[in-house]
This record gives sequence, C-alpha cells and structure tokens, in this order.
Amino acid sequence: MRSIATLARRLRPRGRTVEKPAADAVERDTDAVEREADGAGRDADGAGRKADGAASTRRRRYAGSRLHLALAVATVLAATAAGTAWYAQHRAEQRDSAVRQALATAAPAAKAIFSYDYRSFDASVANGRAFVTGPFADEYAETTSALKSTAVAEQAVVLAEISASGVIRAEAAEVELLVYLNQYRRNANTDGEKVDQNRVVLELRRVGGEWKVARATAI
Repeated sequence: MRSIATLARRLRPRGRTVEKPAADAVERDTDAVEREADGAGRDADGAGRKADGAASTRRRRYAGSRLHLALAVATVLAATAAGTAWYAQHRAEQRDSAVRQALATAAPAAKAIFSYDYRSFDASVANGRAFVTGPFADEYAETTSALKSTAVAEQAVVLAEISASGVIRAEAAEVELLVYLNQYRRNANTDGEKVDQNRVVLELRRVGGEWKVARATAI
C-alpha cells in the first residue's frame, strides 16, 4: 500500500512540474511571435508610408516637370506666332510701300518712254533712258535709234499718258502693273491729232533708291 501511495505522490508533482514550463514556453513563444508580427506590421506600414511618400513626391515632380514643359512650349509657340505675324505684317507693309512708289513712278516713266518730239528727239530719248534699266535699256536705245529718222521725216510728235493702271503682282523690290496708255500723235501725213489706245504691262524694279522700268510689253 505504501508503495502505491508513494508512487502516486511522486507521479503527481512531476506531472505538474513538467506541464507548467511547457505552457509558459508556449505562451512566451506566442507573445514573441505576436510582438514580431506587430513589429513586422509596423515596419511594413512604415515602408508602405515611405513608398507612398516617395511615389507622391515623384508624381509632384513629374507634374511640375510637365507644367514647366507646357509653359515652355506655350512660350515658344507664342513667340513663333508673334514673329510670324510681325514678319507677315512687315512684308505686307513693304509690298504696300513698293506699290505706292511704283504707281507714282509709272506715270512719268510711261510718258517719258513712249513720248517723243521730232524737234527735240535726242532730248526725248535721254529723258526716257533715265527711267529704264537692265536689258530693257538696251532695247529702248535700239528702238529709238531706229525710229529717229522716221520721226524727223514725218515731223512726228507723240505724247503718251496713262489713263488707268492696276497691280498684277507686287514684291518688296518688284512690281508688275497693267497700264492703259493713250498716245496722242500728230505728223505731217495726218490731219489733226489721232489717239492710240494701248494696254501695256510694265515691270518696275527697285534700283538703289529709285524705281525703274525693266520690261514693257504691249498686250
């Protein structure tokens, strides 16, 4: 009987002593795992916040870069548009000025080139030569040289005047005009004064600071 009781006493304490540490160890392990999980969670949250912050910073920088680029492009486009508008206006002003000067020159030039008087033929030709330029100057000299003997023989007097004119095309240094030219003529072979109505295309070019006739074509 004592052996059974003794055995029972020995068994009971040992069972309690072995089971408690195991439970405590489990609890400690569980707490450690929870703390580690909490720490990992906090680390993950911190890393997530840092990642979100970095992403937000990148987005702000990207948005700022795009804004700067858009502003730069807009500035360039505005400057280009302003430059183009200024250039177009400048060209238009140059053409308008060229047309005014060419029209102002056309009337006295046509009168000098297409008029002559047998009594002062050389002076008439010299007056006309002052308004011509380029190859047309040579053509004018040849034509008037061949005309002189006939004009003197017939006692011809021709007075040319422009009745109307219009612009065909215009550039800053060249203007083409259509002129309606009346030539009032008389000579020893006709009674009274006759009128010849002509249409002539005059091409005027800027030579230095003056406008001169570079071509004259009857149409």
